[in-house]
Formats: sequence, structure tokens, C-alpha cells
Amino acid sequence: MHNKEMTPRDWAIDVAVAVVAFAFGAVQLMVSASLILPDETLRRMLGIEAVVPAISSFIALALTTFPLVARRKSPWLVFVFTLVVFVGLQNTFHGSTLAVFGPMVALFTIVVECSRVEMAIACVASALGLAAATYGGTSAALWFWAYVQNLVLMAASALGGLAVCAHRDSVRATEQRAEEAERTREEVAARRVEEERVRIAREVHDITAHSLSAVSIQTAAAERLIERDPAAAKEAVSLAHKTAKEALEEIRAMIGVLRTGDSSAETTPTEGTARLVDLADYLREAGVAATLDVSGYDREATPAFIDIALFGIAREATTNIVRHAHARNASIVLESDGVKATLTVQDDGDGSLGAAKGAPSTGGHGIDGMKERAKLLGGTLDAGPLPGGGFRIRASIPVGDAPSGFGTSRGEGESHERR
Repeated sequence: MHNKEMTPRDWAIDVAVAVVAFAFGAVQLMVSASLILPDETLRRMLGIEAVVPAISSFIALALTTFPLVARRKSPWLVFVFTLVVFVGLQNTFHGSTLAVFGPMVALFTIVVECSRVEMAIACVASALGLAAATYGGTSAALWFWAYVQNLVLMAASALGGLAVCAHRDSVRATEQRAEEAERTREEVAARRVEEERVRIAREVHDITAHSLSAVSIQTAAAERLIERDPAAAKEAVSLAHKTAKEALEEIRAMIGVLRTGDSSAETTPTEGTARLVDLADYLREAGVAATLDVSGYDREATPAFIDIALFGIAREATTNIVRHAHARNASIVLESDGVKATLTVQDDGDGSLGAAKGAPSTGGHGIDGMKERAKLLGGTLDAGPLPGGGFRIRASIPVGDAPSGFGTSRGEGESHERR
């Protein structure tokens, strides 16, 4: 017995199969050999007698076909029973033979439902069983013809079962490939969501770290000057207000893109290296003597997304100088030679620059964020202390065709840097 779950529809199909097999076998019984071979002398030579099928022959036929109703529930029991009945009762009829349809369908079921070893055993048993049938005591020639005919029919049944198995395996493989493709799409989507989450975290970190640091410096200056120089204090507060407003506008624009899900929404894109002068002023306001050199940089020949990324790296570097380096002097140098653009930010502080000494306050977003920006564009970023003190960050990014790892188009590159 198989533990196969059978639905009412399955049982109805198997009942129909048994009825059809019985009907075909009955037709074969009624078309007697005397009708096929009308010449009496030839019939006698072949040992065939002209007979009318008896009721017993139809009963025997029913015994080889009606058990097919349970063929999928008990394939081996049905196969053995139908084959034994077919072979055992074949000798009881004269002038006609039982149809082999019952054992054929039973063998087909074995091939479809059971293993390949069981299929091989069933095929060998079929060949031996058919050879043991005497086919009503007919002559050797007729016996051989009937044996070959039935053997071919059984072989065709087995091949049909193999074809069904191959089709079923093909369908299953196609479904598995479709499921795998769906899983892959889900994994890619999840990975893109994670990448976007990291990008947004980096952008928010860049905006808040730089802007809040500037606001902190300006409000501290206002606190010191509020009594002895109210005008200067008022100017410092005004600058702090302006800086905070700009940061809020950038964050609001970024949230607008996330809310609409459209990176082409009307937002003000982050300015590029044209704002490096603001970073130099930011350093000076923090008490760091800053120099800026962009004389060797060709902004017009540099793609916009690279220019924006360079500014983002410079902004992160200057923010770390103010927050961690305790420097008195710093320099920002930007240059390009038509092949690559190079940004160097250097200070004479204590050599930490935030993440260089593993400062926990950076949370891994400082140096790591800058390296990720450069890597996305096919470039490199080196960061480390200088001999004799100080710290230097140097980013080098190709300015030719956008690398294959950075999006698929200019629009995608810009979406990485839009606020």
C-alpha cells in the first residue's frame, strides 16, 4: 500500500481508466480471429477455431481491468494480480485471447509511482509472465506473434510512464528554478534595501555631524561674547541659525525623496566642491587655521557625482578635524589631471582624526563612510597619521567613465547624493 492521498477526483479518474480498459478488451474479444482470418484452411493451419466469446471470457477480462481502480493506492498489488490473472486465464480460451490492457496500465502505474529499481523488476516480471502464457494452445507461430505483440505493448506502456516521469521532473525543475529566481529577487531586494539604509545613515551622519558641530562652535562663541561683545554674539547666533536651517532643509529634502520613493523628485541637489570654501570657513570658525587650494582642479571636466562625492569626503574629514584632532592648522588640496581627481585633507593635530584610533564616538561612520564613497566610484582612500604628528586623508577617484560598480546611470549616481 502507498500512503498516497487520493482525492475524489483521483478515484473518479482511476474508475474511468478501468472502465475504458475493459471496453477496449471487450472489443478485442468480440473481434474474433475468425473475422480477421476468414479462410478456414488458414485458420486450421494456425490452430484457430472460430468461436463466440463466452461470458466467462468477459469475467476474466474484468478481473484484469477492474482492479485498476486501486492502481495508485496499491500499484504493486494491482500489477501482480492483473498479470497473474492474465497469464493464468489465457489458456482457458480457444480462438481468442485476453487483451493485455490491464497489465499494461498496471505497469504504467509502477513506472510513474515507484522507483526505477521497482520499474526494472516489474518489466522483467512482465516479460517472463508473457512468455509463460500459452495463448489457448495455439501453434508456435501464433504464440510467438502474440507474445511479441503483447511484449511491445507492455514496453510502450513502460516508455509512456517514463515520458510522464520526465515531464513531471521537467515541470518540477521549472518550478524550482522559478522559486529560486523569486528567492534571488527577494535577496537582491533585501540587499538593496540594506545598502540604501547604510547610504541614508551615512548621509544623515554627514549632514548632522557637520552642521551640529558648526552650530555648537557658533553658539559657544556667542556664549563667550554675549556680555562683552553683544554684536559679535548676535552674529554668531545668526550663523548658527543659518547653519541649522540649511541642515534642516537638506534633511527635509532627503525625507521628501524617501516619502515619494522617487529619486527624481524636486529636491535641491547637494552642491559639490564649489562649497569647499565653506568648509575652510568652518575650520577657521573652530579656531583652526585653514588653507584651501583648488587651483589644480578642473571642475568642468569632472562628473557631477564625483564632484559631489569629493565634497562629501572633505566635509566628513573637516568635521573630524574639529571634533577630534585638536589641530591648529589644516589644509585642503584638490587637484585633477584628466585621469583622476585627488583630494588631500591634512592637519597637525594629535593624529586621531576620529576613527583612526578607533574612537568610539565615530561609530564607524567616519573613515569607513569616506572609504565607502571612494570605493563606490572605483577609487581609493588612504587615511593615517603622519610622521611627527598630524593626520592625512587622501582620496583618489577616476574621472573617466563611471565604474560598473557605481549604479547603472548618471541618474542613479546622482540619487546617491541627493538630499
